[in-house]
Amino acid sequence: NTAIILVLCCSLMLFVGLINVGRQRLGSPAVRRTSSYQSYPSSSCDSIRRRSIPPMLGLTALSLSQLDRTLADEISAQSVVSPLAKAPKNVFIAGATGNTGKRTVEYLHRRYPSIPVIAGARSIEKAEKQGLSNLEGVTVRKFDVLMPKEKIVEAISGADTVVCVTGFVPSNPLAMKKAAHEVDNEGTIRLIDAAKEAGVSKFVLISSILTNGRAIGQEKNPGFVITNAFGGVLDEKLVAEKYLRSSGLDYTIVRPGGLKDSAPTGGVVATIEDKTFTGEISRDRVAEVLIEAAFDPAASNKIIEIIEDEISSTPSEKVFSTLFS
Repeated sequence: NTAIILVLCCSLMLFVGLINVGRQRLGSPAVRRTSSYQSYPSSSCDSIRRRSIPPMLGLTALSLSQLDRTLADEISAQSVVSPLAKAPKNVFIAGATGNTGKRTVEYLHRRYPSIPVIAGARSIEKAEKQGLSNLEGVTVRKFDVLMPKEKIVEAISGADTVVCVTGFVPSNPLAMKKAAHEVDNEGTIRLIDAAKEAGVSKFVLISSILTNGRAIGQEKNPGFVITNAFGGVLDEKLVAEKYLRSSGLDYTIVRPGGLKDSAPTGGVVATIEDKTFTGEISRDRVAEVLIEAAFDPAASNKIIEIIEDEISSTPSEKVFSTLFS
């Protein structure tokens, strides 16, 4: 009997040692990263223990139950990342006085009134005339994607999230190609680099459907031909998209259809990348989706294409969770 008890005690000590090794491994960064959004309730651990480990002594069974609960608590604390913990704390809107940018600032202010907003504008005077500086929690700063990178870093300082709503505005037909390249390509890339240097963790970029048209057999699509006639802007946007995807930043790229200034007349129809070839959408809806992309964990490292349809009942705040569920 003494020998049996001794063997059981040694087995228990060995098992406890293995539990401790497991607890140490679960605390390593590598394991935590692969365990995101998983939880292991104590009740589940108890159930597994009861099925796989026969009780040796009353004291032994009690000790194992306590160990299981402790281990489950540590796994839960270390592995589960609350979406709220990743929510933006300060958002920079690039291109805040544009037709879509202004709507983006206003929607963010209404939807998440406790979140500070930095409205980046080429003209402080224009931002003031639009009333952006009168919104509580909104700070207007001088910003232009053509500024030197160090100036952009200063402009976005303090933000942990950037929503880029910039884009060149066609004017001089002879200078459109140069303008599209400077703004939608080099300017966006400069902003991405500045965001990384400033410690930004999330970057949301507005782009366009058919940006990747050449690669998906849509080069002759009238929408591609007409839009790209403005300085090859879709080709320039694609370069910036690829740069963002390889930047290491958590990104969301929103590709809307043709932009309408009128109020929304329907819900959002969303698809994954390179699936939408035609359609229009209200700038108001685009602004909503851009902001929800910054707050919804389901939008992490995703490309989404959106248009508007009177039949659709999908609200903007549910677009990502519905599409990527």
